Amino acid sequence: MKAKKLLAAALALALYLPASAQYYCNPLPMPIGQGGNASGDVTVIEEGGKYYMCCTGGGMWVSENLVDWDFHAVEGIPVAPDLVKYNGKFYLTGNSDHVLVADNPLGPYKDLGLFKNTGPVEKGWNGGFDTKIYIDDDNQPYLFWPGRGISGIYGVKLNPKDLTEFVGEPTHLFGFNPMHAWERYGEMNEYPGVAWIEGPWVIKRNGVYYLEYSASGTQWKTYAEGYYTATSPLGPYTYAPNNPLLRKTEGLVTGTAHGSIVKGPDGEWYQFYTIVLSNPPGGRRIGMDKVTFDADGLMYCTVTDTPQPAPGAKLNADRPASIPVTINKINAMNALSKFSSQQSGYPASFAVDNYSGTVWMPSADDAQPSILVELSPATRFDVVQHFTVDAMRVMFSGAGRRFGSPSVLPVYKYKLEVSQDGEKFQTVVDKTANTVSKDTLFDQFEPVNCRFVKLTITDWPKNAPLGVIDFTVFGYPEGWDPAAVATPVFSNLPLDREAMGGR
Repeated sequence: MKAKKLLAAALALALYLPASAQYYCNPLPMPIGQGGNASGDVTVIEEGGKYYMCCTGGGMWVSENLVDWDFHAVEGIPVAPDLVKYNGKFYLTGNSDHVLVADNPLGPYKDLGLFKNTGPVEKGWNGGFDTKIYIDDDNQPYLFWPGRGISGIYGVKLNPKDLTEFVGEPTHLFGFNPMHAWERYGEMNEYPGVAWIEGPWVIKRNGVYYLEYSASGTQWKTYAEGYYTATSPLGPYTYAPNNPLLRKTEGLVTGTAHGSIVKGPDGEWYQFYTIVLSNPPGGRRIGMDKVTFDADGLMYCTVTDTPQPAPGAKLNADRPASIPVTINKINAMNALSKFSSQQSGYPASFAVDNYSGTVWMPSADDAQPSILVELSPATRFDVVQHFTVDAMRVMFSGAGRRFGSPSVLPVYKYKLEVSQDGEKFQTVVDKTANTVSKDTLFDQFEPVNCRFVKLTITDWPKNAPLGVIDFTVFGYPEGWDPAAVATPVFSNLPLDREAMGGR
């Protein structure tokens, strides 16, 4: 009986403990290695119970659960890489005319030479760009690629004995359609005659081929993902009526496109995608969300920027969903919010504005920059709201990150403290001895009720100025104290303490 009670207690704790695979949050906190940055155009495949990710920026990442990734230096990774297994070998292509092959996803890779096009240029092949090799159920390989600009997506059979060789002429599968407003160029999709169609990816489900593609261009927050369907790899393809599949233009996660779909360890489909930040020094990041299908076979994927259950996680269904509770709470209404320092033009409020186009930069002589956020914006006439918090995300500016690794890897050391009164603090995250190189961090911790949260950065790489794009604490309202000044409560507007999380 005692053993059963201990087991039950352990299981109950597991529902809340900050285990690395319980939750994840976008952007994914990808490790950075010398010679490798996860800078978008992301391909993920599964092999032998492990997942292999390659991206623009070089290197390879390996995971068993799609959440915790380890970096491996791999030479020869092209821009916008595609990785596929065929007949026991691993083939790597991308923004290159060359086909690389290895016996292992981590290489070493050797060059098989150039793609051999047997048709004229006007049939769609104008050099390797965002190439995707797809292997059908009958083991027939196909090559998909964008023709650049408004040309759209092309496909061709490959020689099963030589994946560099086209079989027949390429087929034009679809092109830019200005009636699809989300495909148009521009931050407001305001260019009806201009687009950049790219990033094809193919999966097959229940006899239907889903061909993903991206538009309007990776320089815009309107960068989005759509798909067509067909019953044959080379079409004809039909535009999906629920497009775009991925699109988000506001908040911290924006410009969501150019990715890949893979089955997770729980048997569900997961979409990986590029995140286009709002042009701060931080460049691009990687996101992941679950893919679902309805009864008609339409594909859906909701872009998230809050903590989500990790693939296969067993969680407490009664626990409220965590939402950001720190956004815009460094202002005149939050009189008790404080910060250690800020540079002109880079105020501390930028760290909590839920926008990736701004950055807080502490003073250069600030040895341990900190931000104290009062979670309740109460005036003396309002109740003082408390929150139960359980996770936080920090994004550093990552100067020089996008297409090459910095000379000194960015290792950030920090801690998060919480308090009810702003004077006595409890440490809930202690990464002051951190050694892992990341510029996006996500930490889970056991839920704790508080009114104040405090981030302190204790060390950072000194080869570039310290900049914080985002500091977000996640939680939910739970408990409140009465207002300092009593206000009348009208009989027709009852104060529902339980609904408000009162205590």
